[in-house]
Amino acid sequence: METIQTDVAIIGAGGAGLRAAIALAEESPNLKISLISKVYPMRSHTCAAEGGAAGVVKPDDSFDQHFHDTVGGGDWLCDQDAVEYFIHEAPKELTQLEHWGCPWNREADGSVAVRPFGGMKIKRTWFAADKSGFHILHTLFQTSLQFPQIERYDEYFATDLLVDDGRCRGLTAIEMRSGQMRRFNARAVIIAGGGAGRMFRFNTNGAIKTGDGMAMAYRAGAALKDMEFVQYHPTGLPNTGTLLTEACRGEGGVLLNKNNYRFLQDYGMGPETPLGKPVLKTMELGPRDRVSQSAWHEFQKGNGVKTPWGDCIWLDMRHLGEKKINERLPFVRDICISYLGIDPVTDMVPIRPVVHYMMGGIHTDINAASSVPGLFAAGECACVSINGANRLGSNSLVETLVFGRRAALSAAAYVSGAKTGNEAALSARADEAQARLRELFMRNDGDETVAGLRREMTDTMEEGAGIYRTQEGLSRTCDKISELRRRYRNVVLTDKTNVYNTDLFNTLELGNLLDCAEAVAVSGRERKESRGAHQRLDFVGRDDVNYLKHSMAHYNGLEPPAVDYLDVVITKSQPGVRDYSGAKK
Repeated sequence: METIQTDVAIIGAGGAGLRAAIALAEESPNLKISLISKVYPMRSHTCAAEGGAAGVVKPDDSFDQHFHDTVGGGDWLCDQDAVEYFIHEAPKELTQLEHWGCPWNREADGSVAVRPFGGMKIKRTWFAADKSGFHILHTLFQTSLQFPQIERYDEYFATDLLVDDGRCRGLTAIEMRSGQMRRFNARAVIIAGGGAGRMFRFNTNGAIKTGDGMAMAYRAGAALKDMEFVQYHPTGLPNTGTLLTEACRGEGGVLLNKNNYRFLQDYGMGPETPLGKPVLKTMELGPRDRVSQSAWHEFQKGNGVKTPWGDCIWLDMRHLGEKKINERLPFVRDICISYLGIDPVTDMVPIRPVVHYMMGGIHTDINAASSVPGLFAAGECACVSINGANRLGSNSLVETLVFGRRAALSAAAYVSGAKTGNEAALSARADEAQARLRELFMRNDGDETVAGLRREMTDTMEEGAGIYRTQEGLSRTCDKISELRRRYRNVVLTDKTNVYNTDLFNTLELGNLLDCAEAVAVSGRERKESRGAHQRLDFVGRDDVNYLKHSMAHYNGLEPPAVDYLDVVITKSQPGVRDYSGAKK
């Protein structure tokens, strides 16, 4: 097996991974940086983000307001020291992106334009039309090209972390075009591999978001934190799950039931009363968890719009006019026409809640360090936690920037005093990882398929761990995922070749998804309260006495994970009532 020597290996080349690589190159120019991605960087899922990135920039906004919006939106499960760091760093990162060339929309006076976003009581979301993630990723990628010490390994599939003497010393990865495994010896590893939303049947996530980084860290001894909190986005296309950005509502789109009634006013997010200054209406700009849950209740009442894909609600943007839609939401219009044959300029668009984002992930501290020395994480795969039980829209893009950089600074400081690992031990770990792959290629007597197991996984997650949950449903889901993880050992590869073996990669991704799915289901079963995106029909209230804590899932082989709890860091905001009624504060 070929060995590649590096100082810092970064897994994932999306927003967090690229920002980490740039920060490392700037902070420590002599470091050798390996940027490892299973897709070409511009194919990373960051490019799919549409709406924008939050940062205090206007005189009528404040850090204090951004802090309270974020903590309240997260139902007080956020670590408030991390939120404080995040909100102060956010404008710096967004300004830096502008200096690197990100084309933020401008006001008439030339200042940066901001738009409203759900759960934020002040307009603070910077945007580049409705292709914000695309432009952010382009800007980061082109900036990274100026640093020769960043060596890219595109289309390398990372499989295992190499841990020796309790420290992360590198990883193994498969070069897709040859099928050969490579060992990366690294003094530190940063995981920036994105979320795992593909464990659900109906989601906005690209095919690459299969929790690979989460699962590798989990198996290597890092806890997965708050995995039960899975965010549904209220506005996904009913036939494909494709996201229609929250900016649709930020620009003035409204949600209607089958009776053309703006139903959100019945769920504590109306009526349309001015909320402070500037004037901002709640209604459709409530937080994602509340809006998605309200749609679910409308379906139960029989108020859904019947479509070939099931119950939906209407998203009405017709009143915005063609000029504004073409200026602010051109991509949304193109998506609706391309995938549904509906033009939002002239027709209402059927939408429904779809899985979008995971608040949980690899447990890290405020410095982006995991519990495994030498292992750091940033972006959606990590849980620092600034998002708590419910992420506010437009916080995540800037989170990749803030904590991608933070992970880089922490890794640079760590490697300055880190010793190289034991070569014999690292070689043995890498050989074990390769042996598992060889066993998979040699297996001929199994009777399971990736497609079959994946279908059962997504169905049971949707049914038992969806928007609303019960003990019975979660227990069934836990049992089913445990069964699927055992049956996974009987998957047989139909493609035994080496070059771009998608059968192999689909199989590895399914294993990662199953590991993450079990952490979601077990953590949800154990949290006997309703908070944010985790809603229980049998425990309908928030329980701050017993569950104002982070869940910590620990890998336990083929057995279900052990779950314990970690106190939430509270600095200045005590748990209160989440009020989106529109009443003056």
